[in-house]
Amino acid sequence: MNSWDAGLVGLLVGTMGVSLLSNALVLLCLLHSADIRRQAPALFTLNLTCGNLLCTVVNMPLTLAGVVAQRQPAGDRLCRLAAFLDTFLAANSMLSMAALSIDRWVAVVFPLSYRAKMRLRDAALMVAYTWLHALTFPAAALALSWLGFHQLYASCTLCSRRPDERLRFAVFTGAFHTLSFLLSFVVLCCTYLKVLKVARFHCKRIDVITMQTLVLLVDIHPSVRERCLEEQKRRRQRATKKISTFIGTFLLCFAPYVITRLVELFSTVPIGSHWGVLSKCLAYSKAASDPFVYSLLRHQYRKSCKEILNRIFNRRSIRSSGLTVPSDSV
Repeated sequence: MNSWDAGLVGLLVGTMGVSLLSNALVLLCLLHSADIRRQAPALFTLNLTCGNLLCTVVNMPLTLAGVVAQRQPAGDRLCRLAAFLDTFLAANSMLSMAALSIDRWVAVVFPLSYRAKMRLRDAALMVAYTWLHALTFPAAALALSWLGFHQLYASCTLCSRRPDERLRFAVFTGAFHTLSFLLSFVVLCCTYLKVLKVARFHCKRIDVITMQTLVLLVDIHPSVRERCLEEQKRRRQRATKKISTFIGTFLLCFAPYVITRLVELFSTVPIGSHWGVLSKCLAYSKAASDPFVYSLLRHQYRKSCKEILNRIFNRRSIRSSGLTVPSDSV
């Protein structure tokens, strides 16, 4: 194993560790907080988190074994099952992010009617469509025997070993990435750019009111005036940073892998195996970043994490002191 392989192994192990811990923490927050569970986005987050955990415990270890062994890490049946999950979970992850962006668009553009437009039943229907859409392509690939171990990515994923099926497989792969990656990317751009437009409009209104107030308060201290102006600047930048993070992480993690898959099909230039595995690792890294981008950095999840930690520390302190109290009082 050379230094490149060792680096890829370290990257995979680190991604697995962060993904497992962060997604498990999101699940704990969902179980702990009834307020979070009552909201429609909780279903999208739950769907995304469960998919990330399944990818972490099934697909990532097999890819790690493939990188280390430089061959198929399991039997044909298990590899086909892992390839089916890999294809399904990738599409489900992308479509779940698109569903979350639609939810944010409805919340920002229609704030007064959001609860009527985005109920738990509506969110459940969107999740059901996400599953149906994501299951279509791996089911078709399974019927066509296009699931197996791909040496370039050291992974069990979409692949075809028969030269006479090259054109059909290329059309199938192009359609899969168009209706998963490209469709989700277009939805993300359309919804979040609309959200940004509305956010900037409200920021301008707030800025006008703030400036009028500062003009009226002629005796205001200069430091207070400066703080108000700085808050205006931060408010304008906050929405842009969040939306850039949502779209940027999506592109950074998925685009290299999708582009590599398409170049592999339509180009005669060979692709290095290290780049293939690296692009797959970047796609896996989305499972590690999603909990922070969509959940753990939000106020409700931070509050839930603090409550969970406080409960754990309180129980430990009570046990160490030798006291026994009912669990409801902790």
